[in-house]
Amino acid sequence: MRLILIGPMASGKSTVGRRLSKRLKLDFIDVDEEVEKSAGVSISWIFDVEGEKKFRERESKELINSLNTNNCVIATGGGVILAEQNRSLLKKGTVIYLETSIQTQLERTLNDNKRPLLQESDNAEQTLRELKEIRDPLFEECADITIKEGKNSHNEVVDEIIDKLNLK
Repeated sequence: MRLILIGPMASGKSTVGRRLSKRLKLDFIDVDEEVEKSAGVSISWIFDVEGEKKFRERESKELINSLNTNNCVIATGGGVILAEQNRSLLKKGTVIYLETSIQTQLERTLNDNKRPLLQESDNAEQTLRELKEIRDPLFEECADITIKEGKNSHNEVVDEIIDKLNLK
């Protein structure tokens, strides 16, 4: 079993992924954390010094590495679906799209200085709307399961995923 979480920034992929992996007794891999580990620097640093293109290359490499693991939950970065190669690679698992509102993203990123695409922006809401317009169709294209945001806790999202996977 290989479960892959996709969705916009601040949709809860890492938090839900960790909890889901614990519940299902699977390994957990966070692609962003793997990028930082292999680079030895933060994602913000990579964006600042090397640029987004180089970050996306590193992200693709770590996605490929993570897909060599079976029985795991993989949390991806919000932009992983931008590369056609990555969208093809996602087919190596069950893809779960955590659909999230702009409002929730704004609330969750308000005091977060680790979001390079928002750091460079004067208008976070506008940036999130532009990203949503480009990325949402790609998330939908890749998703085997879509979890629509409600006022659910992360644990309720995990329950819903397990339910949709018919693992009860």
